[in-house]
Amino acid sequence: MGNPVVFMFSGQGSQYWNMGKELYNQDPVFRKWMLELDDLVQPMIGKSVLAHLYNPQKGRNEIFDQLTYSHPAVFMVEYALAQSLKASGITPDLVIGSSLGEFTSATVAGVLDVESSLESITEQARIIQTYCERGSMLAILHNVSLYEETETLNKFSELASVNFDSHFVVSGGSEPIKEIQSMLKAKGILCQALPVSYAFHSTWIDPAEDVYKNILQTQSFRTPQITMVSSVNGQVESHIQREYFWEVVRKPIQFTMGIQQVEKLDCPVYVDLSPSSTLANFAKRNIDRSELKCLPILTPFHQDLKNMEMVKGMLRNWQKCPENL
Repeated sequence: MGNPVVFMFSGQGSQYWNMGKELYNQDPVFRKWMLELDDLVQPMIGKSVLAHLYNPQKGRNEIFDQLTYSHPAVFMVEYALAQSLKASGITPDLVIGSSLGEFTSATVAGVLDVESSLESITEQARIIQTYCERGSMLAILHNVSLYEETETLNKFSELASVNFDSHFVVSGGSEPIKEIQSMLKAKGILCQALPVSYAFHSTWIDPAEDVYKNILQTQSFRTPQITMVSSVNGQVESHIQREYFWEVVRKPIQFTMGIQQVEKLDCPVYVDLSPSSTLANFAKRNIDRSELKCLPILTPFHQDLKNMEMVKGMLRNWQKCPENL
């Protein structure tokens, strides 16, 4: 047996127009699943996600942030990637998701079926857009201690995510986040606004709680068939409660804690199935071992097919000769 394989799935903020388009055109399994998922989601939102996502008029630098489309699109791309890898004989020993990516993680682990996940995701998007004020999120490249030490940060924003020791995200109102961004830039601290229109993982989405929990009451959840690590609490989840899928959008993301849990395995190999391969970078920054393997597939720079074939070839060869990986 070789080293365990870990599939990673990201959430809102990792999406962009035409993500996965090269694979959609050239990978038959990926295309098949994207079409099937689009058929499932169309009755839920009344429109095609694919027709919106693969709009030839949209460029990489334009923001793709309308939740009606971006929420299911992230899930569709990640799940179709997982199915393409599975068709090549590559299956995960463990899954970990971040925020919206927890739905893909749970679906791959067998907790939810595909249709239930899409229903939960599209309803979440609808409810947030209906009940919540718009807001913003800002990624900050600095030690998270900056948050507690800076009054402007801890007074006018909320800590939304800790991704590694020098990368965290805050959520808040659009104007306060703009002021925070200007303040940080004036201090020479790197930061970047995320392509989202709502302040996830903060009190800004609390108005959606009761309505969304009622939706979750209609869903059935099964025991994970694959080890599933949570980025909410950094633990292995063996029995998923409905409350959990509210927590993944409301509570701060603790990706560092999740990776620390994954690292209890024997030298796992990480495969990033997120649209932007951000989790591969986050994992690298959390782990200090020379033989670490973090394999990205999709990037905004469209080397998707090349990366997919490389990942498939590497993992197939490794399964035959683990010492070569």
